Amino acid sequence: MNPTTGIDPTALRTTRFCLIRHGETDWNGEKRIQGQIDIDLNRAGQAQAMALAEALRGQSFAAVYSSDLRRAWNTAQIATAGLGLAVSPAPTLRERHFGVIQGLTAAEARLARPHAHGHHQARTPHYDYETGESLIAFAARVTAGLEGMAQRHSGRNVLAFTHGGVLDVAYRAATDRALDAPRDFSLPNAACNWLEYGAAGWRLISWADCRHLNQALDEVTG
Repeated sequence: MNPTTGIDPTALRTTRFCLIRHGETDWNGEKRIQGQIDIDLNRAGQAQAMALAEALRGQSFAAVYSSDLRRAWNTAQIATAGLGLAVSPAPTLRERHFGVIQGLTAAEARLARPHAHGHHQARTPHYDYETGESLIAFAARVTAGLEGMAQRHSGRNVLAFTHGGVLDVAYRAATDRALDAPRDFSLPNAACNWLEYGAAGWRLISWADCRHLNQALDEVTG
């Protein structure tokens, strides 16, 4: 029994998730910490979402969920246009709230908020950026949300549009990695990431599949 969610995974049939980080934004290009600031897609991100629509065509999903932040929500709306499914808002899929360093680049945060920047670099589990969300609280929110979806759609496929931080938590849950361990895996925009949740807990199937994004690159640079 998961003490946070109250869900017993042994009572569930295995649910398969396709988790997708939103398409690119201008702040991604600037390496600016977006957190829960509501930044929209740029032209490249819109093209990535259209490429996703082609990659997802013919796939079967029981439900589609998305973070309600525009960069994820609009990625979902474009990418699922041909699936015949409504997108349901899921606040549990929002990015982590980075408090006093939201809107800053890492270099700006190092100068303006050195204390917060130090904790950010160290991935301090209980630090909440003064006005934000601790890594422990964030991970609990994310896993509770995903496991709730697994319970609602037990034994079926779920498509979810979200953010890099959420994917980071999901990857660590599926590979038994500590939240404060350095990240050694990629989180590309608009890649397909497949995981499953069932009697054995979380399991990674495939990660960072970007094959469909060659089309998006051609549309932007051609």
